[in-house]
Amino acid sequence: MRATRKEGPDAPRRLRLQRPLVGMATALLAIVIGYGGMLMLSTLARAQQTNGAQAGKEAADPLPRRMTAEDFSRMLPATDMGAGKLRPEDVRVHAFGDGPATPFDAAAVAHNPLAPGAVPIGADSCAACHAREELHASHSLHVQAFRASSTGIGPQAACESCHGPGSAHAKNPDAPALIISFTQGSATPVATQAQTCIGCHAGGARQRWIGSVHQLRGVACTDCHNPMVRLSAEGLLANVSINEVCSTCHRPVRSQFNRRSHMPLPEGHLSCADCHNPHGGITEPLLKTSTVNETCYACHAEKRGPHLFEHAPVRESCLNCHTPHGSNHENLLVLPVPMLCQQCHTNTQHRNDLLTRQNLRTGLVPDERAMQRGCVNCHSNIHGSNHPSGPTFVQ
Repeated sequence: MRATRKEGPDAPRRLRLQRPLVGMATALLAIVIGYGGMLMLSTLARAQQTNGAQAGKEAADPLPRRMTAEDFSRMLPATDMGAGKLRPEDVRVHAFGDGPATPFDAAAVAHNPLAPGAVPIGADSCAACHAREELHASHSLHVQAFRASSTGIGPQAACESCHGPGSAHAKNPDAPALIISFTQGSATPVATQAQTCIGCHAGGARQRWIGSVHQLRGVACTDCHNPMVRLSAEGLLANVSINEVCSTCHRPVRSQFNRRSHMPLPEGHLSCADCHNPHGGITEPLLKTSTVNETCYACHAEKRGPHLFEHAPVRESCLNCHTPHGSNHENLLVLPVPMLCQQCHTNTQHRNDLLTRQNLRTGLVPDERAMQRGCVNCHSNIHGSNHPSGPTFVQ
C-alpha cells in the first residue's frame, strides 16, 4: 500500500505563504529574460551598424586601380647606379655626357639622327602592323615602365622610347634606318643603338663602356641582351645564362673549361661576370679589378699575404704560372712541374741540369727525377713564406 501524506492543521497557511514566493520568482525571471533580450537586441543592433559601416566603406572604395607612375617609381630600381639624381631642368640627359642616367619611367622619345624630321605617332599606331612584337613586349618590364611615363608623350611613348619617332617609318616602312632597329645587320649604326640604351642605363657597371674592347669592336647591346623576350632569369640576356652569351663569341675560351683542370664554371659555381665586366674596364681583358692578382685574391685570399719572403713571379702576376680558365696540368698550371720552375731556375744550386718533357716517363729520355716528383715537394710555400727559413719557401 502507498503511504499517504497527512496534512496537518497548518497546511492551508503554508500554501498561502508559498503563493507570493512563486509570484515573486516568476516576476524576477521575467525581468532577467527581458534584460537579456535587451542586451541581445543592443548587441545585434551594434553589429548591424558595424556591418553597415563596413559595407558602406567597401561600396565607397573603388575597384583595384591601374598602376600609376608613382607605383612604378616605388617598384623600379634606380637606373643610374648611384651616379646622381635626375636633373629637373633636363629630363633626358645626353647618353654619353657627364650627367646621370634617365629613370625608366621618365624616358622620352629616342632621337634617330637618320630620320630628323620624324615625329611620334604613338604605340597604338605601331601595334597596328607589329602585332606579334606588341604581344611580346607587353610583358616586358621596359614597356610597363614606359606606359607609366610621366614625360614625353606619356603612355603612348612605349615603343618610341627605344625605336625613335615613327612617322617617317609609317609612311615608308620599306626604307631602312627610318626607325631605330636593333637587329643583326640593321641599317641603324651601332653607336646610335648604344646611345639609345645607355640613355637610361648609364653609370655603374657601364661607366667605362666608351673605349672598351667591346665598344671599339662594334658590339651592340642587343648582341648580348634581348629586352623583348624573357630568355634568362635576370639581365634580359639573349641566352639562358651569361656563360652561354659569352661563349657565343669566345669559343676558344669556352673550350678551355673542358680541360682536366678548370675553373668551376661548368659546374655552376661561378660565371664569366665574376671576374670580367663585359660593359667595360680599365684593363684589356675587361677585369672587374685593376690587376689580375686583385681578381684572383677575391677568392684566393690566402695567397695575398703580406709575406716576409715573397716569390717574385707570384707578386708580379698569377698568370706567370697559372692559366685562368683551364689547363691539362694540375692546379691550372701552364706547364708541369718541374718544367715550370725551370723557366726561371736553371743551372743554379742543386738542380743544375735542364729537364724537359722528354724526361717524363713517356718521353724519349726518361729521368727518375721527373717521375712523380717536383720542386713543390720540398718548396711547398711557393706563393710566399713568413717562416725564418722562408727564402727557400720550404716552410
